[in-house]
Amino acid sequence: MTPPHLELRNLSCTRDERCLFAGLNARWEAGDLVQLLGPNGCGKSSLMRILSGVSREFEGEILWRGRKLQEQTWEFAQDLLYIGHQPGIKKSLTPLENLRWYASLSGSASDSQLIEALAQLGMAAYRDIPCGQLSAGQLRRVALARLYLSRAPLWILDEPFTAIDKPGVARLEARIEQQIQSGGLVLITSHQDLSLAGVKTLRLEDFRPGAGGLL
Repeated sequence: MTPPHLELRNLSCTRDERCLFAGLNARWEAGDLVQLLGPNGCGKSSLMRILSGVSREFEGEILWRGRKLQEQTWEFAQDLLYIGHQPGIKKSLTPLENLRWYASLSGSASDSQLIEALAQLGMAAYRDIPCGQLSAGQLRRVALARLYLSRAPLWILDEPFTAIDKPGVARLEARIEQQIQSGGLVLITSHQDLSLAGVKTLRLEDFRPGAGGLL
């Protein structure tokens, strides 16, 4: 199988008749950690949604493992873990039941492994409480527990550290480090500086119309 790599060719996005970015060219390889930077409203979340296949509001080409995304929708979905602003949690299920469902998509995991994943985010004690009774921050932590179960080579994480305390951030950074050390590729937006080494940055304001940015 072709090693993980993600390539953007002349990517642009226009929303509400406003061009968020244009002329975006980039290529990221296995083992890369890429942080998207820029002020609110510059298009970071829009780009994350585009790269994850959730949004098709773009022009240009996106290639995964050398093939266009639209030619391999199922294969790309199998290779991707995307955590956006919405946690993607079914509220009628408990945290443990949500993780059981997620784990079943890519193999299997024991309940002890699922509970340990929840424990990494301080959510083990809530494992049997319906998610509809949890706060927005707690739902976010349940979603992030997937990081401790995922085998996907590509992670796209939009503000994963929101509402996470310092010890939790340190644990998440350690898990991200494991991912890239094992040959994964991670794209992340975050308002805080990452303490990980070798972070590549992409500043979306450099790709505003007329800015002429190129990566």
